[in-house]
Amino acid sequence: MISYLIRRIGTSIIILIGISFFIFFLLHIIYPSPAIDVLGSRANTALIDAWNKEHGFDDPFIVQYLHYMNQLLHGNLGYAYKFNQNVTTLFQERWARSAYLTFMSLLLAVLVAVPLGIFQAIRRNTVGDNVVTSLAFVTYAMPVFFLALILIQVFALSFPVFNFEASQDTNVFAVMGDWHSMTLPILTLSLVTIAGFSRYMRSSAMDTLTQDYIKAARAKGLTERMVLTRHLIRNACLPMVTLIGLTIPALLAGSLITETVFNYQGLGLLFYNALNNADYNVLLAYTLIGASLTVIGNLVADLALTVADPRIRLA
Repeated sequence: MISYLIRRIGTSIIILIGISFFIFFLLHIIYPSPAIDVLGSRANTALIDAWNKEHGFDDPFIVQYLHYMNQLLHGNLGYAYKFNQNVTTLFQERWARSAYLTFMSLLLAVLVAVPLGIFQAIRRNTVGDNVVTSLAFVTYAMPVFFLALILIQVFALSFPVFNFEASQDTNVFAVMGDWHSMTLPILTLSLVTIAGFSRYMRSSAMDTLTQDYIKAARAKGLTERMVLTRHLIRNACLPMVTLIGLTIPALLAGSLITETVFNYQGLGLLFYNALNNADYNVLLAYTLIGASLTVIGNLVADLALTVADPRIRLA
């Protein structure tokens, strides 16, 4: 396990370095310097050149990249000129709120999708299975922002059960307690995930039901409930372990839209505002976080799979 971890962590570091270089290169081509945004469109060439020289934007690309990586290793994500604040500080203020939204939506998706997929597999090709499948396809194909607007219209405007705006508290514990404001954002992000998870779970459960050990368990006289709880659920959930690990960065992208629609002060809304303001360092930091979560999620999924399934050996 230790040697496997060392190899995987080493590979992950190399991948992250390559991703950071690629992202930095693309942003540098599109947006080589924030001088005009900082100084204004009326700034003359001499003033822009002086600002670029002072802040290192006149250095060669590779020098700028190495300088940024050196700052990154020291925990400095750069400076957000439009927000007039350090990017690290901005992220520290908001990451917990985004993490709460992502975690709750993922937890809800797993709790609903697993039994739903098993139900569909057991009742496959019945009316209930067909109805759930149809709803899953519609929900999965629906854009997140459109789904959010539907939920707002139904549950906040037509029937004012919840707030149409997410909690505006800066304290994450206060946000956790404000279920009246957080239900719709969490539900929005969960529904699309539930639709995808339930399809995978249904397929995995149907495949597991055809295995010989399921037939043997039934032949021994075990009740259907014991077959499901002892043999079906654990084995059918194995593909979900990998799927959950790879879904985390996708939820980060989904939370960008959800946070924007519900005006939730998290990393997604910060990225959206930075995109409108062309705030270079915020865009770069957010993209790197998404890449890091992808690599880390993949690593965690592989490790969790070896724990969940003893048949898989790291060798």
